[in-house]
Amino acid sequence: MKLPDFKTEQWMNDYERQAVCNMTDTCVAPLSFSELMGFDHHHLLDSVTLDYGVIPGDERLRNEILKLYSSGTIDQITLADGCLQANELVMHTLLEPGDRVVTFTPSYQQFEDVPRSLGCEVAVLPLSEASGWQPDGSDLQSAFEKPVKMVILNMPNNPTGSVLKPELFSELLSLCRKHQTWILCDEVYRDPEMQSVADVYEYGISTSSLSKLFSLAGLRLGWVRGPEKLIHLINVRRDYSMISTGPLADTLGYLALLNRDFLLSRSRKRISACKAVVKTWLKKEPKASLVMPDYGTVSFLHYEADIPSTKLAQDLLEESGVFFVPGSCFDCEHHLRLTFTADPHTEEYGLMVLSEYLNRSGD
Repeated sequence: MKLPDFKTEQWMNDYERQAVCNMTDTCVAPLSFSELMGFDHHHLLDSVTLDYGVIPGDERLRNEILKLYSSGTIDQITLADGCLQANELVMHTLLEPGDRVVTFTPSYQQFEDVPRSLGCEVAVLPLSEASGWQPDGSDLQSAFEKPVKMVILNMPNNPTGSVLKPELFSELLSLCRKHQTWILCDEVYRDPEMQSVADVYEYGISTSSLSKLFSLAGLRLGWVRGPEKLIHLINVRRDYSMISTGPLADTLGYLALLNRDFLLSRSRKRISACKAVVKTWLKKEPKASLVMPDYGTVSFLHYEADIPSTKLAQDLLEESGVFFVPGSCFDCEHHLRLTFTADPHTEEYGLMVLSEYLNRSGD
């Protein structure tokens, strides 16, 4: 199984540690370990035995995860080492060589390259910035002219932050129901106020983690929520690769979700404050535009300058420590991934530096 370099992740690996002003971190103000330990009012961690634990995941934790959905049982949830592995487990369990997969661009590279590595035929549908990063309805119809085993998307989308409009989502569900097509939806940026595909479609699979809105990317704790028969098949596969996430991670995740209202409120306030900064900046910066997302921590900033996004991002990092992921990592030039996770003053400073650079480039 051959895979190309994961461009976004390689960029982060190569450059993020040099950042003084990180404008592209997708995790909201990560908690410190001591902050997370502060939730352990009943000293649950004192009694944790460091064995393998409950293989599909601690039942208390799965019950708390279930509260992020409007239906289901804990037997429809299994754990993974982050959302990335949750996606991989689903794809490796369901996809076979020759299967047809539909996904979208710009989006997360995993959705396209992992199915290809498994021998699948992958149809990639473009998202249009002019329509708010939505697919064309006729493209959806055309994609289903041949049988489709799985549709893979994420909502909110990375890097655009977009969510399918209700009429397009309904059309997608209708097409998938007709063909009994699986929908794998990476919902790692989903606010629990949003509906989940796993709650509205019998072949819907939701993957997520504690990384983004719950501010615990370093915990590497994700999950799959899907039909019970699929979860059983995934659990069989997990025995070959990870066995379990372990009682320490499970207990820490349980403590976090017991405090989900606090964590979500904290994240929503940070995201709202950063969005306000970006909106103010956009009113004064004619060389930039943005489809402002309703949910999530990411957006895709378009800039007006005849400079490749890789060069722009490298220049900003070298000159001032301002760090972006360039649109080239998503095969979409003249864009930068901009997130709403920084301290608002940091967000304001980074945008000011970007403006100065864009103005110089026009001289």
